Formats: sequence, structure tokens, C-alpha cells
Amino acid sequence: MIPKFTFRPAAILFLVTAAFPPFARGEAEPAPEPAAATKVESVTTNALAEYKAKEGRGMVALGTSLMERKDFKDAEIAFRQVLSSRDYQAVHRDALLGIARVYRMNGELTKAAAIYQKFIKEFSEDPRIPDAMLDLGRTLRSMGAYKMAVNSFYNVINSSLKLPADGFAHYELLAKTAQFEIAETHFEAGNYVDAAKFFSRLRLLDLAPADRARAHFKSACALQLQGDLEGAVTTLRAYLEQWPKDENGPEARYLLATTLRQLKRTDEALAATLDLLRHEQSQSEADPKRWAYWQRKTGNQLANDFFQDGDSINALAIYQGLAALAPEPEWRLPLTYQTALCYERLRLTDRARKAYQAIIDETASAKAPQIPELTELNHMATWRLAHLDWSEQADHELTTMFATTTGQHPTAVAPPPPAHDADGSPAASPAALR
Repeated sequence: MIPKFTFRPAAILFLVTAAFPPFARGEAEPAPEPAAATKVESVTTNALAEYKAKEGRGMVALGTSLMERKDFKDAEIAFRQVLSSRDYQAVHRDALLGIARVYRMNGELTKAAAIYQKFIKEFSEDPRIPDAMLDLGRTLRSMGAYKMAVNSFYNVINSSLKLPADGFAHYELLAKTAQFEIAETHFEAGNYVDAAKFFSRLRLLDLAPADRARAHFKSACALQLQGDLEGAVTTLRAYLEQWPKDENGPEARYLLATTLRQLKRTDEALAATLDLLRHEQSQSEADPKRWAYWQRKTGNQLANDFFQDGDSINALAIYQGLAALAPEPEWRLPLTYQTALCYERLRLTDRARKAYQAIIDETASAKAPQIPELTELNHMATWRLAHLDWSEQADHELTTMFATTTGQHPTAVAPPPPAHDADGSPAASPAALR
């Protein structure tokens, strides 16, 4: 016999409630506790802020990359997009320094200086303040505001003394760099006495070898420019002895040769010039273009000075050294012409004739470069050779005339050959040598 169950209303309500929660039955879901709602909102806000910060850093990195590629227009757009949005507030300072660098690198110095000054004023507690002051000083120096630039560099030194010890190495480097920039600013402003003093002090600091070498070289330059020629010669020789492989070595040798020439120490000037022209190939391999430039500049200047002063022997020695620097006809043949002029002055006419003829033969060759300079050189050498022939004929006929008896008539001397241009004899220094 099956028992009978009687369901009461209260029991039915319990079963329905247990099986279906209120929101499943269409009723409103109970509101969460206030603490839980705040926690969810905080997590969402932090995640959004982190996302925006990451996006902003990406924009700053893009601007920096564009700036390094010298795409200043697009770099400025990237930095301005960061600065114009409150969402990127976390990286506004990075963008501000970035756009200042864009302006500085692009030559918009007034804008760059204004932004650096704004950064320094508004964010005085930022650890990058010394770096900003350093860049501000460089910007002001480029603008010609030398006194303000020096003050900014001194501010770098003073600010680095107040910064925390954890970044000591970086700030020590900044202080040394600022001292170097002070010396450079005095040099650029024409205050060579102060520049020499500051560069001499820098040589005593614990700098990288390259920086110490540069300070040594610049102190010599400052001495030479202020008129202390003896001091410059002494300093240049000490520099070349201590830093024989420094990148400024070729220019230092040029300064040494020209300064010795100013002091009328002719033999020493010649020795310094020939030393540069004959310098070991291994020394010039690191930067051959720089060596070639200063070798040619030094040789041309000293050789032309000696030639103009009538010192043909020393001029000849340098011209021959210059001719050996490069085999190209456009370089070598004008120097051959100069050596021929020296031979003429020294009365070595056979050698002069041979040199002129070599120029004529090579420039007339089909293999010679067809350039106006070599064509002109051919005309000049042809005229000089013809002039030598006429001069020798005239000397011979004059000698014959004085050797004849009194009753004989002298043989007429033929006129000299016409010059290749309106002003007669060709210039002593062809344009190719300048």
C-alpha cells in the first residue's frame, strides 16, 4: 500500500526558493557589499593607468627614435601628443626633455632654452635637473650667450653636490663634464687666457684618457691663439709625445709647424712639416681622411710661404713630399709644376725642363682626366718650357755678343714667347694647390 504525502504551501515555497535564486527568477540581483565594489573599481583604475603609462612610454620611445634618425618634425609630433594628453601625465617630464632636445638638435635654440628653463623651474626636485642644466648651458653657448652658459655650467657643479649618494658616479661625471664645458665656452668666446687656464686644470683631473688628451691639445691651442707662441710650442710637443695616437694629432702637428714658422725657426718648422708628411702609415690608418687633410694643408701652407719668401730649397723639399702623398694626376701634377718653378729659381734648368715636359706629356695623354685644371696646367707648362728655351738662347747670344770684337754687330735676340694669358707669366701657385 503506497503511503500518501501531503505537501503544505510552506514546504513548496522552500523547495522553489532553494532551486532558483532570486535573480534566476527575474528578481533583482542583490547589490554587492560596498567594500567589494570599491576594490573592483580600484583594480580597474590601476589597470587603466598602467596601460596609459605604458602607451605614453611607447610614444616617448617613438619620439626619441625619430629624433635620433633626425626626423625632427615627426619626433616633435610624438612628444606633443604626449604633452597634450592628461592620460600620459606620468611621462610628461620625459616628453618635455625630449622636445627640448629636438629643438636643440634642429637649431631652434630659443625654443630649446625656454623649455629647459621651464623644466628646471617647475621640477626642481627631479634628479635630471643637472642634465637639463648641462644641456641648457650648451644651448646658450650655441646662441652666443657665453656668460649665461658659464653660469649654467656652474649650476651643474653646484647641484650635483646636493644630490643623493646613490647616483654619485653619474653626478661626478656631470661635474667634470661641466668643467670641460666651461673651458670650451671660454675658448669659443675668445677668452683664450681663461680657456688655457681651465684646460690646464682639467689635465690634472681623473678624466678618461681621450678627455685628458683633448684638454691637453686645447690648452696648446689657447696658448697659440692668445699669442704665447713659445708656450704653445712647448705644450704641443708635450702633447704629441704623451698622446701620439690621439685624433687631434694631425692638427697639432700643423699648429706646431706653423707656430715655429711664426717664430722664424725655419729649420724646426721644416722638420715638423716633413715629419707630418712622412708620418708612419700605421698612425694614419685609424682616420686617413683627417691625416690627409692636415698633411696637405700643412704642406701647402708651409711650402707656399717658403716659396714666396724666396726659400726655394725648403719649398722644393716640401713640394716633393706633398707629391708623394697621392698618385692622382690632379693632385700630383700641380705639385710637379711647383717643383719645376723651384728648379728654375735654383738654376737647375735641366731638371725644370724635364718636369715641365713630363706635365705636358701626361696631360696630353688620352688617359689623363679631361678637366679644366689639367688643361690650364698644360698651357702653363708649355709656356714655361718655351720661356726656358728663349732664356737659354738669349743668354747664349748675349755671351757671344760680348765675346766678339768691337767692330762686329751683335745678333738680334728673339722676343720671348707669348704668355698663355693676358698677364704674362703664369701664377706661381696653381689653383689646384689651394
